[in-house]
Amino acid sequence: MTTPPPAPTGPSSTAAPLGCPAHQGVGAPRPRPLYGREAEAQPYALYEQLRAEHGAVAPVLLYGNVQAWLVLGHRENLEAMRSPRFSSDSRHWRAIQEGSLAPDSPLLPITAWQPLVALTDGAEHARLRQAVTESLARVNRHRMRRYLTRYATRLIEDFASTGQADLVADFARKLPALVVCQVFGIREEDALTVGAAVSDMISGGETAMQSNQLIVEMMSDLVERKRQQPGDDLASWLLVHPSSLTDEEVREHLRLALVASLEPTANLIASALRMVLTDRRFRGHLSGGQMTLPDALEQVLWDHPPLAVVPTRWATGDTELGGARIAAGDMVMLGLAAGNVDPAIRPDADASMHGNRSHLAFGAGSHECPGQDLGRAIAETGINLVLERIPDLRLAVDDYQLQVVGTWMSRRLTSLPVAFAPQRRQEAAPVQPPAHPPVQYAAAPPAPQKRPRFRWFGGR
Repeated sequence: MTTPPPAPTGPSSTAAPLGCPAHQGVGAPRPRPLYGREAEAQPYALYEQLRAEHGAVAPVLLYGNVQAWLVLGHRENLEAMRSPRFSSDSRHWRAIQEGSLAPDSPLLPITAWQPLVALTDGAEHARLRQAVTESLARVNRHRMRRYLTRYATRLIEDFASTGQADLVADFARKLPALVVCQVFGIREEDALTVGAAVSDMISGGETAMQSNQLIVEMMSDLVERKRQQPGDDLASWLLVHPSSLTDEEVREHLRLALVASLEPTANLIASALRMVLTDRRFRGHLSGGQMTLPDALEQVLWDHPPLAVVPTRWATGDTELGGARIAAGDMVMLGLAAGNVDPAIRPDADASMHGNRSHLAFGAGSHECPGQDLGRAIAETGINLVLERIPDLRLAVDDYQLQVVGTWMSRRLTSLPVAFAPQRRQEAAPVQPPAHPPVQYAAAPPAPQKRPRFRWFGGR
């Protein structure tokens, strides 16, 4: 358990806390910490306590007693995502304006303003998002399939002959790093280092800033290398896109894309594998052909969204949301997990959401995740290959023994030990990525009017 940094001593540290009488009326409940052993161990219980005390929007405290609002309602989350009253530009944040965050605050790697599509609005956001979405649309789906098959097969073969594995450490956390880094143009030998650094950075731990710096340095080296030797990869496409991104903008978008793809996809794979192995509804449906793996993934996105909280909205002026009076400059965090179990839209939290894709896992509005199809493809293909290669896969411990560790932004399964009959090793022929001449962006698709929706392979 990480000890939070000391409370800030800047100007806002003496201001009336959100949710105190100055904001919510005399006798209102005080804000609850969103971090700490109890909050991180039982987040859904905390969401329901906050919902009972405050309604759809609740005051909370983050590391260092930083004050924020957590949006709990499904409708209110959509409103915050889509309304211009809530900006994605962290320069609106009063804590930033007043300099009250500690220099080593674990909030800074995620919230400190940078020239990023996730932290801009208006015309600048449109310019950056066009570069990101058009570059992602250039990913060759057939080549992606080869990457996925190659790396998934390699990982499975590493443990197939032993008759046991930890599907979190041995598979779920490695596969996204290997595949995504290949797409980005990152060297294969650096992929697992990058994956571990991203996971540590968003954990909010004591080494989050160091891990962030490591990623920045690696992305800087990547941009410099691709300037000299462009290839058929995301880094190269961003560098030559007509939106004319600077080297800093390319570097930071690569960093953002790593954060947005690696941790969520690893969590999605781990949670879906657990569901397939332990939930009788899906175990039976999958084996009986009544429910596809994409349906199971959709249920996971409802029940355990890979990112539980997205802390990138700030009020542009005094406003109201879900009955809460929010002041200009307040942080408003999107509670994706809490919104997915809002009783207003899901009275029975245990009910199957088969066929319903209105969850909040990928956001909505102009900042909806542009790479969600990539994450789905990695998860679906990877899990399919595991189940095909080792059909007698079974959990090696009781379900209740599995542990989930929470952070302020996400929850992750720590391990998923499995057992099976040892398999004879199957050597797969290596698949080398083809050589390509320098990228010419003239062949890029025209700017889309809406976010491109491509099916990848076998996706829905």
